[in-house]
Amino acid sequence: MARVKRGVTAHAKHKKTLDAAKGFRGRRKNTIRTAKAAVDKSMQYAYRDRKNKKRTFRALWIQRVNAAVRELGLTYSRFIAGLALAGIEIDRKVLSEMAIHEPAAFKAIVEQVKAAMPAEKQAA
Repeated sequence: MARVKRGVTAHAKHKKTLDAAKGFRGRRKNTIRTAKAAVDKSMQYAYRDRKNKKRTFRALWIQRVNAAVRELGLTYSRFIAGLALAGIEIDRKVLSEMAIHEPAAFKAIVEQVKAAMPAEKQAA
């Protein structure tokens, strides 16, 4: 059986790592040992931050909905509780977009929520 030399595969693996390190500064972009460590760490950051991105956007949507609802005389928590009472199932992303781009439709939803809530819960 013929002997297998590994230069081709090693070169391909190094090239793949160095391509992933493109844009890094200093020796991290062109020295295989430091580039490999930097690329591995960057992948860890990317994995972690894909999760954090979801948290960040949810927080943003909640802030936007809260601001829009307060202009119409409710708080965020009462509004979300009222949505459940009114049987309206719209997620926070869509509520946020409606508050920005469709204020009339958003106001109609708030009015439905207010109608579904008991009177003592509305005034606070």
